[in-house]
Amino acid sequence: MLTRVFALIIKEFLAILRDKKSRMVLIGPPLLQLIVFGYAASFDLNHVPFAVYDQDRSIASRELVADFAGSPTFQKIATLHSAAQIRDMIDSRKVKMVLDIDPRYSRDLLSNKPAPVQIIVDGRNSNTALLVLGYANAIIFSASTGWNARHGGAAPLARLVPRALYNPNLDSHWFIIPGIVALLTQVITLLVVGLSVAREREAGTFDQVLVTPMRPLDILLGKSIPGLIIGLAEGSVIILAAVFWFGVPLIGGLLQLYAGLALFIVSVAGIGLMISSIAATQQQALLGAFLFMVPAIILSGFATPIANMPVLVQDLTLLNPMRYALVVIRRCFLDQPSFASLIPQYTAMALLAVISMTVAGWLFRKRAV
Repeated sequence: MLTRVFALIIKEFLAILRDKKSRMVLIGPPLLQLIVFGYAASFDLNHVPFAVYDQDRSIASRELVADFAGSPTFQKIATLHSAAQIRDMIDSRKVKMVLDIDPRYSRDLLSNKPAPVQIIVDGRNSNTALLVLGYANAIIFSASTGWNARHGGAAPLARLVPRALYNPNLDSHWFIIPGIVALLTQVITLLVVGLSVAREREAGTFDQVLVTPMRPLDILLGKSIPGLIIGLAEGSVIILAAVFWFGVPLIGGLLQLYAGLALFIVSVAGIGLMISSIAATQQQALLGAFLFMVPAIILSGFATPIANMPVLVQDLTLLNPMRYALVVIRRCFLDQPSFASLIPQYTAMALLAVISMTVAGWLFRKRAV
């Protein structure tokens, strides 16, 4: 059995490496996607365009405007002279925020009263608007505290001192790039395994494999193991790029990380074999792979928290192996998890791997009859 499986594995590797299109799928797109996601995908805001409507025109108001303009988060692009201009600037998307300083701003500061400042944001993108408000509130609080310190005003009774564990700089790349490890590993494994049987069907050689002494289990192993090896290799390359190119710290143990990655790849390979055993052509296999990948990424917690989803959708995510892989990979990058703490994720991925491989084997036997 082992000799037959090994021969099929070698055959599968040769088929992948000899095909120019397959080589390009393995090398080009993952590196391109890693660069694009690594640099472009971010929850942080920089150079947010804003306009100023300063009705006070005092030293204090100019200092506040300077604090905003000097921040790397904001970029001043216009000074407004009437309230009517505010809506036009927001509607035209020239700015995402307007800083409206009340004419009583400096007088109230000198009187130790709350000084009114209005922040008007473009709420068409609610996530961006909330981030802009958070940054603006931080600058206004810092400016008012500095004013009180310089002019002998009353200090605030309580002061918030934030401290973030695991990601002290709150750099969103530390959250996104480890997720890319799971995302690209899933893409490569699905494509390699999903195209394996479909490629042979198009070439007319799959029927020849079926009439050999190989059992459906032998064919299943011979088709899945190359995908597992390639998936682990691609995952390792992405992990190295995340650590040494993008500077994301890998704090947890490599054994915990690779144990989770291996289980994840096995479960994805099973899904790829299910797709491949059903598809008659490589085009159908590609379509099936992408039909699975898009919902799998959305329902994994890659970009949006699963807790924010409806209860029914949260239950649906339990069938998604990427959900558990993201927990393992992100914890291994930013935390120091023990094997015991990751058992729920390992168990879920192992169970999904057994189910997907079993169903794939049943489909192979059905097609072989």
